[in-house]
Amino acid sequence: MIFPDADLDAAANGIIAGVFAAAGQTCMAGSRVVVHTDVKDALVERLVTRAETIKIGNPLDPETEMGPVATEQQYNTVLSHFASAREEGATFACGGAPVEDLGGWFVQPTVLDDATSSMRAVREEIFGPVTAVMTFDDEDEAVALANDTEFGLAGAVWTKDVHRAHRVAGKLRAGTVWINAYRVVGPQVPFGGFGASGMGRENGVETMRQYTETKAVWVELTGATRDPFTLG
Repeated sequence: MIFPDADLDAAANGIIAGVFAAAGQTCMAGSRVVVHTDVKDALVERLVTRAETIKIGNPLDPETEMGPVATEQQYNTVLSHFASAREEGATFACGGAPVEDLGGWFVQPTVLDDATSSMRAVREEIFGPVTAVMTFDDEDEAVALANDTEFGLAGAVWTKDVHRAHRVAGKLRAGTVWINAYRVVGPQVPFGGFGASGMGRENGVETMRQYTETKAVWVELTGATRDPFTLG
């Protein structure tokens, strides 16, 4: 979620890292961008400029920045999302096709512009290098768009207004919310989701609770002389 006062260069870098790392095949991939109308064009321009320079190739090559999707089935799934996005009226700011000259299951980094919350590419988990850009005009609309999904694993708020950042983070239905960052995790911080993103948390003390059955044991020390009809 990008507000008009956000550092757009930093936000663009966060989005790129959030969705194109591992070719989008991560549970926390930032596959939806909700950006204020006033800065949408400037943000998309930054996304496209960087996406078109991503080095695609063999993951074992140190110069490679993005490899292929993992299986042929997933490759076909990503391509089917391209087809449905076109049919539903999305604009391809960049990408939207296989990388033909490499063979295998390589897909271009893709930015879908003019997306809406009803589109399949927005409703479903693509698990590929694709992000869909939607716009908002006020904070309430932004929160509504962000929460209009069955998933709720992670999200980010980009703004220089710390009060807004905490206010919005508190309203987002997600297990992890970053402010002016993305893909930051640590073994001491609980990680997990809402809705279809799963139950429970891993990492931190929350992990111990997931594997603990709490039992209450009561011990009577006063003997049997107490009135049996008296509680306490």
